[in-house]
Amino acid sequence: MRREMSANGAFYPGRAIEIERYFEHFSTTYDEETVLPDVQSRAVIVPHAGYIYSGYSANVAYRILQKSGVKKFVVIGPSHKVGFDGVSLCNFTAYETPLGDINGSDFLFQKLKERFHLSCFVEAHAEHSTEVQFPFIKHYIEDAEIVELVYSYASAKMLCEIIDFVLNEKECGVIISTDLSHFYTLSNAARLDNICLEAIERLDTKRLHDGCEACGMIGIEAALLSAKKQGLKSLLLDYRTSADASGDTQRVVGYVSACFYE
Repeated sequence: MRREMSANGAFYPGRAIEIERYFEHFSTTYDEETVLPDVQSRAVIVPHAGYIYSGYSANVAYRILQKSGVKKFVVIGPSHKVGFDGVSLCNFTAYETPLGDINGSDFLFQKLKERFHLSCFVEAHAEHSTEVQFPFIKHYIEDAEIVELVYSYASAKMLCEIIDFVLNEKECGVIISTDLSHFYTLSNAARLDNICLEAIERLDTKRLHDGCEACGMIGIEAALLSAKKQGLKSLLLDYRTSADASGDTQRVVGYVSACFYE
């Protein structure tokens, strides 16, 4: 079963050449402004809006992942359209992108299926929070293999157990997708998002519940719980809002990328 694209032409370009231009622009701009952190990471938090808004933030995280040498990843994102209990895992043999297909990881699928007995809700996988990650993976991680996990009514504890399980496989990594606050003024967005950033930086799940608003809040909390258990440190890579691209300071969405490292 092939996981076909559903967000191409909307959240990201439908043509490979246009996607590559985005990635080149993001990397060139970043390198002119700062130096890529010298860390080894197999676990990142990335945003999932249209590339024009959040692609720069995500691009930094994927350049960090590229250095890890890891080839197998679990991509975890919240469901925006379909409600269901738990976490969905489907046996996709390939994931379509404009840059070419990414192979599905039979290794990770079998391991997760056996350990967690996850169900497959195929309709939930027409999901942009995970799909916008696929072109980044195809571009930056040569010969990558992935599985896509989409969650709806799930607990942070359950997701944490999955993340722990994956990170205990030394050749595997985790990509957690979330955006931050939605449709506040720029000043209010910054105030709310700073709570999220502080929580990530401190691995503080209690702080996360002091007002952080994120569509992937469960994923963030699970990542923080797992990082603490694994003895990992966190590093904020980039924060910005939609206002940086649009100039609209009245209806702002926040974006963050971060990584966890030993």
